[in-house]
This record gives sequence, structure tokens and C-alpha cells, in this order.
Amino acid sequence: MFIVQKKPSDAKSSEITPKSVFMNRRRFIQSAAIAGLIPGILPKDALGAGKGRKLDGIIKSSHSTNQKPTAYDLITSYNNFYEFGTSKDMPALMARDFKTKPWTVSVKGEVNKPGLYDFDGLIKPHQLEERIYRFRCVEAWSMVVPWVGIPLSNIIKRLDPTSKAKYVAFETLNDPMRMPGQRRPILQWPYVEGLRMDEAMNSLTLMAVGLYGEELPNQNGAPIRLIVPWKYGFKSIKSIVSISFVEKMPPTSWNLSAAQEYGFYANVNPEVSHPRWSQAKERKLGGSYFSPKVKTLKFNGYEEEVASLYDGMDLKKFY
Repeated sequence: MFIVQKKPSDAKSSEITPKSVFMNRRRFIQSAAIAGLIPGILPKDALGAGKGRKLDGIIKSSHSTNQKPTAYDLITSYNNFYEFGTSKDMPALMARDFKTKPWTVSVKGEVNKPGLYDFDGLIKPHQLEERIYRFRCVEAWSMVVPWVGIPLSNIIKRLDPTSKAKYVAFETLNDPMRMPGQRRPILQWPYVEGLRMDEAMNSLTLMAVGLYGEELPNQNGAPIRLIVPWKYGFKSIKSIVSISFVEKMPPTSWNLSAAQEYGFYANVNPEVSHPRWSQAKERKLGGSYFSPKVKTLKFNGYEEEVASLYDGMDLKKFY
């Protein structure tokens, strides 16, 4: 007898929008977006954002939710990527000519195999997986994304960090000529992020190189980005050019910018409000504009897999 075991993050059948309603709503949203009635939501055709090269040899992951993925055109036209603009629709427009080949990633710090790694050399030895993850942003909107990538733990094991490595730090490309948003001091550039080593080694943590079975679009963090599904989206740093293994907790961009609002851990926690809004509820991107928000799940629905990482910690203090 085959039994499907549901997770807290899985959708109820009553929450799945009928296809006819979805298509009519999609046409309305696209028409309204072009007319400027709904800022931040634009169809990919209006932005000229085409699909990438199809990726081969992808296996399905057991970590995936059974929720229906958010539509491709919404995932690729509603983005937070300040290097290409602060509004949600600007990255798809401003990143369309961003060149990601060739691409190298510097590995340094407390590691036995440091060096400058070519993108293909870093990724190709590993099996690509498709993982359908819930993705939650601090602004209280969420989506379900079919990411393609490899577990970060696989890369870490290959690089062989020393016993002194307690954290993993990441850095985004810093090139104002190619990333026009960096010409403005919105944040301290380059964008930096970090994880505790046990978080980085957790089986959910992914280095994504694609979505929907294709190469990662520029506006979604091409060619390689981090995905940590139980944390708010700003932890999932994009267009990575540096991975460092360090002893002390590394600086992170939003913590540097506003420490009272953004902590190092950034775990999805409905019990901890942002100073300017509640995190208790969220709105699913792609649902009805008038549909009610749903309750936010602790650790974004991945509590079973990650809660033990924070045993004994005060998650209101370590937010």
C-alpha cells in the first residue's frame, strides 16, 4: 500500500486554484500590469525575459513539497535583486543582458582546497536535483519554486574545510558597470551573507543553478545562488563569486544596513514581527489579489528538518 506523507508546508486541495479561474486571473493580471495598474507584476514577454538552456540529468528530490509551483512568469518577473533595481519588476528588465559566462567562484579561508574554481568545474561533478521549495520573503509574500541545484553540503565536503571553519560566508559579484543598482549606496556593496556550518551542511540547503528545469535566469541570481528554504529570502544570496570558510560569524548585508530589523539567522518565525510589520501571515504570489493571507508556518514549514539546529536558542533574541 502506497501512503503519501504530507508535510505542514503541503497545500490543502481547497487552496489550489481551478485552472479556468487561474487563467482568467492571469490574463487580468498581465493586462493590468502592462497598463500600470499592478506595479511589480509584469509578464515575461513585456520584459523580453526569455527562458534559458534546458538542463540535463536532473533527478527529483524527496525534499520537495507537493504544492503546485508558482508560474514561471511570476517567479521571473517579481524579484528582489537590488543590484539591478529596488522595485520588483526592475531586475528582469535591467539584468536581461547580464553576462554570466565565463564565471568563477573564489574559495578561501579555513579550507584545504582553496582556489579559483570555474563554474562548470565547481558544479558538474555533482548530480543536479530539482527541489520544489516554499520560498518566503520578509515583505510577507511567498511562492513555490522548482529550483534546480546541488546540496551545498556536497560542495563543502569536496572543498574540505578545516576544523576551524565554523561559518560559511558568501559574496555577490561587485561590478557597477554590469550591475547598475550598485551605483547607488542602497546597501554596502558587495552583498554578503553567511551561514553557520551546521546550517550550511543541512540537507535542505541548496546551491541553485536553475529553475523549472532550465538555467537560472539572470534576475533570479544567475549563474549560481544560495537557497535556504527555512529562512527569509534575503539570506539566499545571488550571483555568488566568493565562498569563504571562517571562524567567526561573518557580516551580512541587511544586518549591516539595519541591525534592529534584520538579524544574522533570519529564520521564518511568525512569532517574531519585523519592527514595521507582522510576519504572522503571508500572501501567496499568483493567488487572487483579493484572497486572504494565510498563516505563516514556523521555519517556513520545514520545522521537522531544522528545528533541532536551534535547540536551546532564544529565537526572539537570535532573529
